[in-house]
Amino acid sequence: MAGGSSLRLFILGVSLLSFSFQCFCHCNVNRKGETRSVGIKGMFVFGSSLVDNGNNNFLQNSLARADYLPYGVDFPLGPSGRFTNGKNVIDLLGEQLKIPSFIPVFADPQTKGSKIVHGVNFASGASGILDDTGSLAGRVMSLNEQIRNFEEVTLPELKTQLGLGCSTSFESSLHKYLFVVGTGGNDYSFNYFLANPHNVSLQVFTANLTSSLSTQLKKLHSLGARKFVVMSINPLGCSPMAKNMMKLPNVTRNRCVQGMNRAVHLFNSRFKSMVDAIRAEMPGSALVFVNSYKIIRDIIKNPISKGFKDSSGTCCEVASISEGGNGILCKRGGQVCLNRSSHVFFDGLHPTEAVNVQIATKAFVSTLKTEVYPTNIQQMIQIQI
Repeated sequence: MAGGSSLRLFILGVSLLSFSFQCFCHCNVNRKGETRSVGIKGMFVFGSSLVDNGNNNFLQNSLARADYLPYGVDFPLGPSGRFTNGKNVIDLLGEQLKIPSFIPVFADPQTKGSKIVHGVNFASGASGILDDTGSLAGRVMSLNEQIRNFEEVTLPELKTQLGLGCSTSFESSLHKYLFVVGTGGNDYSFNYFLANPHNVSLQVFTANLTSSLSTQLKKLHSLGARKFVVMSINPLGCSPMAKNMMKLPNVTRNRCVQGMNRAVHLFNSRFKSMVDAIRAEMPGSALVFVNSYKIIRDIIKNPISKGFKDSSGTCCEVASISEGGNGILCKRGGQVCLNRSSHVFFDGLHPTEAVNVQIATKAFVSTLKTEVYPTNIQQMIQIQI
């Protein structure tokens, strides 16, 4: 009798242990087999200087760096490699999402262990969708290299850090991260308009870009990404760099280089359309297209009404090519304007923190489909995947 009771208790214990293991591996799965959305834990960021938190600081021979003053003059940690005076769009989205710390950069040797649980920033200034974009800036990490770094280095370590033993549980955990992609501008500025060695047409070049980006987003999806925020290209033709490059006379400084803006607008239109098409090829995914082109263009058209005074000049002193600079980056230790919140551009290409605030805020809460499509980030993160 006692032996029978012991056997029944043993079988019961094994059954409970088995049930507990199954529950652990399916803890985020509802009755229909769909994972529950339980908020955003962090972000994985891919792209160029507009979303780079300082990766290029750690790349030997990289010329695209912002780890010196006046960059970071308003950032809590000083110069950090962010290409602006203060916080960039990623920092500000992190605040909206209540992420407890700044997203660390992949190239920093200290970005490992528990530091990666709220995400990693892989973006690299001067990089692009195409592998050869950015070669003029020395060592940069292309979008393909960034995705490989996520797959081969960060993903296995994240699985260890989260302590998840089964694939179902780990995949569910990845649904709690936003995958932010902001790239493409350099492919036009430093590839198509500057090099274009094969003399391809704008239509062919743009089609190649959007096709490549589609493949790269699908790769991230295959690795477990489900919630995406994709950024449009900013109005490059309105940047001080573009106007200086095209030698526009002073009388037309407030106008934009239409050829560059038309190229960017073509890309953005195709990219936005791709958001609808690609979802069918990425099961269980949700995407938000942030039209930073329109947000910045609206500021430039009516700066006073948006709280800005200077929509054409640079806030920092930019070294020209004749002075040994590149016409884009701030002069090391150079002068900087005092009223930075009233400027649209900090250097020859990158917006000020004040503009980044507008982009991040609209990305999170705007209800205008011309600014965010098909919904905003706040609504998207509530979607059950």
